[in-house]
Amino acid sequence: MAIADTNSVLREYLATCTTLTDLVGAGIYCPRLPENHTLPAVSFFTRGGTSTPYIPGIPEPSVQFDCWAANFIDAREVYRALYDNLQGIQNITVGSYQIMSAIEEVQGQDLVDELVPNYFRVLTFFRIMVRAE
Repeated sequence: MAIADTNSVLREYLATCTTLTDLVGAGIYCPRLPENHTLPAVSFFTRGGTSTPYIPGIPEPSVQFDCWAANFIDAREVYRALYDNLQGIQNITVGSYQIMSAIEEVQGQDLVDELVPNYFRVLTFFRIMVRAE
């Protein structure tokens, strides 16, 4: 039984979401935003989640998303596009996998990166169920 690479499944799905890619282009990264990347962009990584030994082909990761831009208004716009493309989706086929559901766990939070000037982000978390069988 296959174990889904949920990060690859999410990256592939998000790359098809034109309302998001119209804002960030190909700037969808896992696990981190590359150094000196042109903004706006989205980065994400799996931070944990659940699975069951009885149904190993259906993991349910909790995923952290960072929506980056050069100001808060643009970062919020990227977040809204991400939200619109993930919140409440069901049964989306991505290659040989299926995103069964996605729901926001924590609403977007505005943050300033203190180490890198002019990098603003909105941080959010989603629980996403993926079927690999």
